Amino acid sequence: MNKTITIPHSFSYSLSSKVKDYFILIKFTLSFLVVFSSVVCYLLAPNVEFNFLSIFILFVAGMCITGAANAINQAVERKTDLLMKRTAERPVAAGRMSQNEAYTFAAIATAVGILLMWYWFNFASALLSLFSLFLYAFIYTPLKRVNSISVIVGAFPGALPCLIGWVAATGSLNPFASFQGVMANGEVTHFMNYGGYILFAIQFLWQFPHFWAIAWLAHKDYDRAGFKLLPSREGPTKFSAIQTVIYSMLMVPVGMLPYYFHIGGILSFWVLLFCNLWMVFVSILLVVKMNQAAARRVMFSSYFYLMIVFLTLLFDKI
Repeated sequence: MNKTITIPHSFSYSLSSKVKDYFILIKFTLSFLVVFSSVVCYLLAPNVEFNFLSIFILFVAGMCITGAANAINQAVERKTDLLMKRTAERPVAAGRMSQNEAYTFAAIATAVGILLMWYWFNFASALLSLFSLFLYAFIYTPLKRVNSISVIVGAFPGALPCLIGWVAATGSLNPFASFQGVMANGEVTHFMNYGGYILFAIQFLWQFPHFWAIAWLAHKDYDRAGFKLLPSREGPTKFSAIQTVIYSMLMVPVGMLPYYFHIGGILSFWVLLFCNLWMVFVSILLVVKMNQAAARRVMFSSYFYLMIVFLTLLFDKI
């Protein structure tokens, strides 16, 4: 009697453990944030209306492609992940999943994601998605152990989801292409395709204070694994903190572009200005205090920043 009870329970436990491992493999929370920005940027294109099926397919395709990139990352970094406390329990590093399984999943997820982007949206967005995956998995990932320039390289695939979402809506990578769209008041107008590049720039710059705050907090772990991720070779120094301030300051003028190029209205202008000035403020505090509490404030502020900025732009879409 006990056997008939424990077998189903054992299977259920194994299944839930495997599902949990795959959530870790694709870095679900991070992937969700990335795909969220892609979906919002898709909806920000002037010629797009809310369509649940299109949004769902974009979300699934985005999760497949981003998840595949993260799976390759963990398969490649199996040995270095073992050296860090925060990553030692990842499924490939801990031995609960083989490298081949991770690579097989990545291959299938990539194929599904790219085909969905191509079939449902357009070839340009599929090609850009594939390029983003390649840049993250095969250029940024190995470069982390070579030079801190890897952070700049990694910022490109980190911001490309914004452009992918926009291109999925417009079908063109040409920033100067002209399209006809309908404004919220029903007026027919023409718009240029550079909106996607503006949104890309916002997320591109955002990543520097965000990631350097994380690298500041996890410096010992990263150093143990041989990752060179902070601007200074000496680690959490005044120079690294100043770099965070510089990139935060660059976010201020870039955050004004959506208003001046008629992506968002006056409400989003003031919200973005406040959010960008706040990022400058918490980054300056990091320079002044030079401690983990200040770095943690930058990190958490950056998490809220992206959600607030993109949702405000969507709410205030022109």
